[in-house]
Amino acid sequence: MQNLSRSFLVSVSLIALAATSASAASTQLRKALSSKPRKPAKPAPAAAAVHSDPERITVHSDLQSATGVTGATPGGGMMPPQTAPKSRSGLTRDYIAKQSPTSNPTTMIASLPGVVTGSGDPLGTSDQQVSLSVRGLNQFELGYTYEGIPAADPLNFFIFTGTTADNENIQSLSLSQGSADISAPLYNAVGGQLSETLRDPSHKAGGLLNLAYGSYALNREFARIDSGDIGHSGIRSFVSFSYEGADNWRGSGRTTRYHVDGKALKEWGEGNRASFILSYNSPTGYYLKTPSMAQWNALGTKANYAANFKSGGASYYKFQENQRNSLILGAPVHLNLSHSLTADITPYYDYFWGYGDGGTTLPTGYSYVGNQNTGPLQVSQSGSSVIGAAIDTFTERNSGLNSAIHWKTQHNTLSFGYWYSYYTQQEHSYYAEADGNGNIASMTGRYPIMTQAGIPLSRYNINFVQQTNALFINDTFKALNDRLTIEAGFKEAMVSRMSTQLIRGANYKSTVNYAEPLPQFAASYRITPHDQIYINGSTGFRAPSSILTMADYFSTSTGKIAHSRASNLSPEYSIGEEIGYRHTGLVNISAALFNYNLTNRQLSSTVYLNGVATTASINAGGQTSRGAELELGLRPWHHFSPYLSGQYLHATIDNNLASGGDLLPTKGKTAVNTPTFSGTIGLAYDNGSIFGNFNLNYVGSQYATFMNDQKIPSYFTGNVTLGYRMKSYRFVKPPQIQLNLINLGNNGYLSGASSLVGNAKATKGVYGTNIAAQTPLYYVGGGFAGVVSVTAGF
Repeated sequence: MQNLSRSFLVSVSLIALAATSASAASTQLRKALSSKPRKPAKPAPAAAAVHSDPERITVHSDLQSATGVTGATPGGGMMPPQTAPKSRSGLTRDYIAKQSPTSNPTTMIASLPGVVTGSGDPLGTSDQQVSLSVRGLNQFELGYTYEGIPAADPLNFFIFTGTTADNENIQSLSLSQGSADISAPLYNAVGGQLSETLRDPSHKAGGLLNLAYGSYALNREFARIDSGDIGHSGIRSFVSFSYEGADNWRGSGRTTRYHVDGKALKEWGEGNRASFILSYNSPTGYYLKTPSMAQWNALGTKANYAANFKSGGASYYKFQENQRNSLILGAPVHLNLSHSLTADITPYYDYFWGYGDGGTTLPTGYSYVGNQNTGPLQVSQSGSSVIGAAIDTFTERNSGLNSAIHWKTQHNTLSFGYWYSYYTQQEHSYYAEADGNGNIASMTGRYPIMTQAGIPLSRYNINFVQQTNALFINDTFKALNDRLTIEAGFKEAMVSRMSTQLIRGANYKSTVNYAEPLPQFAASYRITPHDQIYINGSTGFRAPSSILTMADYFSTSTGKIAHSRASNLSPEYSIGEEIGYRHTGLVNISAALFNYNLTNRQLSSTVYLNGVATTASINAGGQTSRGAELELGLRPWHHFSPYLSGQYLHATIDNNLASGGDLLPTKGKTAVNTPTFSGTIGLAYDNGSIFGNFNLNYVGSQYATFMNDQKIPSYFTGNVTLGYRMKSYRFVKPPQIQLNLINLGNNGYLSGASSLVGNAKATKGVYGTNIAAQTPLYYVGGGFAGVVSVTAGF
């Protein structure tokens, strides 16, 4: 491992040296060209990508593709130019289109600086058990928008990126590490913002077909139809459908996914545009077992749920079935009201429904609903216990309107905005009896186990309502021929929550209100047309996650409280500062230093209640994070585009954490899920016919306990793309064949902590109490997979 790390650092040095040499070479080339008369340049084709700068380096791209690849973005599509006075990275079609068609945004951003992604599935077919962090802040602290619509789970904040667009329809991905845009409709983005944009419909009628097959009996079919411009209406649209099915890469079970994307767009006048978008997703899959360290060391990737009911009992894999259906609707509108006044309005509606199940064993002679003894269970089998499925059903509705108006003068742009959101969630637990073969009559709880009292056996029946109001004002001032930019803004986010628990004996109603001031400041200066420096200060907050945070629930076998509603509902709050530098040209460089101070750090952890994976929120007190990140990318040069990114992070816990009636001595310990170093080396090649990508990712070791007494080892992952693009033939746009090799040479690794705990070893508390050991559980990173896909446009 030391040799690999050393090789990685040497490679960083070599690429940096190459970048310096390339820059010097371009200067020499400029001098040579300027001393000789030059012939007039031929006009670039309409489809060509053209880039020109004072160094007189011009790139003309005649690349023709049906997938949207242009071959013009530095770093093989991983480093589009940025000008925001904050750290921001991105991906374009040059990179996205060359990933496996099964991949999702969570896996695609894994190579960007500061990002650590541990996918539980090499194909990306499931996003239910994925670990993701940015600068050591996990995905529950990362805001996620899709065409300006908040797209993460509105309460758990889990980023289900499979619910949004298919790979073929994603135009770009943008990641702001550390701070969200002040206008973004988010209230959890203390760790930054991931933004996804959908492609615009084509002006010409046509379509795209993609067929993919691969490891684990994968088969995927995708079809898209573009209407083209509809008469003289100025409206154009597209709709797409995809089906995907694959076996679990470890253990038993098969995942399926049905998905629809659609967009209608009208543009008129000077920059006015209005669109309507739709994304529907229906996946069915099975949770994979998250092993303890002892189970991993003993069994490795064989630590799975049982393939057979007779031998597995409650650990039978079919009891782990889950489904999260979604419908996302939105209508982003941009209006030019006058030469100095513009407006942005985005109404939206999100609907999520489904279930998550797990195996369990129940005593039949007695039962409790809440704290009430409800007598023996009404089951068909005799015996002292019965095996069945613990079922968690949910329905979520999230509607809202985000709006802003912008007034531009000679030097200033003043913006005012308002965001309103109304969110409801109903979550109910049931139990269902398994027959002699392990079959469940309904995995959605339509035929629940009843008690002698004639009511369904249940742990909780929760109704949750949340309203969000946010107001912001922001001013951008430009001077010195727009070389100096100063931004200052203020946002007030107000969140009101009410939760009711209908189970007997539980606290019926809980309410909490938050009103958080969120000021921001940023400044940037363009030293030259190619060089920019910036500084910024930002704030962010996040309310505690999980519907169970505000509710009591009871054991069905004892009638005692298994979980009490949280007594500390203080929101997480962050204050961050950055200083950064960018250079654009043949060689592109982005570097930044950052510092964050967090209070009431809210960590989301998975706990298993009667076999069902449930999200719980842990108040981890204060945290200080400091670090540096670097990103390098070369514009296509002789068809090659290398890329490099890396991050150094030092994150510490600021206080001792409560454990029972004592405190764990955690002050000064390294924060959980924060590898000291992570980085990527990438290389892309595309000559118009032959193309390929290679990415090698390294993630350092990271702790899974607050006492730093158990950690995940460091690991490498590597992905390769190889492809050939043919010439157009009649009405068929350039067909291509592509091979993606995912997690090359790796058959599984621990990629992140699923269940965080205070200590994995017995520990003496600050006040002398012996604090018993707990057992953290881990996500297993996906093994090797290969995918072959054939694509053609028309």
